[in-house]
Amino acid sequence: MQTERTLRPDHVRRIAVRASGLDRERPGRVDVRHLRRVVDDLDVVQLDSVNVVARAHHLVFYSRLGPHDQQLVDDWLWRSREVHECWAHVASLMPTEAWPLLAHRRADSSAPWAGVQRISRERPDFLDDVVRQITERGPLTVSDLDGAGERRSGFWGWNPGRTALQWLFESGQLAIDHRDRTFRAAYDLPRRVLGPVADEPPLPREVAIRRLVVRAAHAHGIGTAADLADTHRLGVRETRTALAHAVDAGDLQAVRVRGWTEPAYTPVDLVVPRSVRARALVAPFDPLVWFRPRTERVFDMHYRIEIYVPKAERRYGYYVLPFLLDDQLVARVDLKANRQRGVLEVRGAWSQPVAAGQRDRVAAHLLAELHDLGRHLGTPEVEVADNGDLARPLRNADGRA
Repeated sequence: MQTERTLRPDHVRRIAVRASGLDRERPGRVDVRHLRRVVDDLDVVQLDSVNVVARAHHLVFYSRLGPHDQQLVDDWLWRSREVHECWAHVASLMPTEAWPLLAHRRADSSAPWAGVQRISRERPDFLDDVVRQITERGPLTVSDLDGAGERRSGFWGWNPGRTALQWLFESGQLAIDHRDRTFRAAYDLPRRVLGPVADEPPLPREVAIRRLVVRAAHAHGIGTAADLADTHRLGVRETRTALAHAVDAGDLQAVRVRGWTEPAYTPVDLVVPRSVRARALVAPFDPLVWFRPRTERVFDMHYRIEIYVPKAERRYGYYVLPFLLDDQLVARVDLKANRQRGVLEVRGAWSQPVAAGQRDRVAAHLLAELHDLGRHLGTPEVEVADNGDLARPLRNADGRA
């Protein structure tokens, strides 16, 4: 496979930021057109229930759109039927028209959790009863089910009803109709949630993989085979095969990046921005940073989320967000939205080596972003703890504001 174009690392950063939509000017008033554009840009929006600051998908929209009505987002996500929940990059939202592209995954009884599919062997009659209840009664949560059973002990101590719903969802026999304010899912029949697309025949696996890989390349702007495979959690080997076909078909191009050992792939109409202007706190599950090897390779940031790390062993904190300024990740902050106090707590703030010599500038931009986020979340006061090399510059900047 011939590679002709060679890109510099700064080219790659700008391409990645531009593709993610983070350099667009935030609209003054957000409507569904802006929500649609975010999904069109990213293809996949990861869901996560952790609400220390805000749920991951809400932060993805905020980073690109700024302050907006969060209820507008929820209403559009769960009622418009333009997007649907699926198992893409783990639990995610994708355009509804993409439903046929993941038919191979729904047909794979080992994905994503092999343990869940045991219920299909052990209690097929119970599965039939769950489907019957939903067919007759409409969208149901696990607490709505008759005979859901008792929870087991432990973090993932699901009762049989919860396990049944998960399996039926994974296998495509049910779809998620909506989630409520507590993030609890209600399930219904796919044709009632998705409309005619639910009845479309499945695509051959190799065709679906090729289309998913092309979508991933457009969403990220540039990436290696491993980077692009991670978007929809595909195998790297099958992704390489799909990439070869996409290049031969003229859908993508292979390029070299200085310092990278692997070839990279971009849309054929790639334009390298001369500059980008961006300022955003990025959620741990934002597509810009969710594949940590790519984050380190593109932005020179070793980033891990430490939710499951014992407190004494955490390096930075429980819920740490990278801070993007133009085309660099220049800092990271450990945040908590204390809604009872109306305070956005900055439990720690650290600069990246790339910000050496410009901490005051970084702190000023970061503080402005923190105040905007705080007002959006209903926590307008920003409180900075004495933790990290950016803590004092942040407090100094706050004193000058």
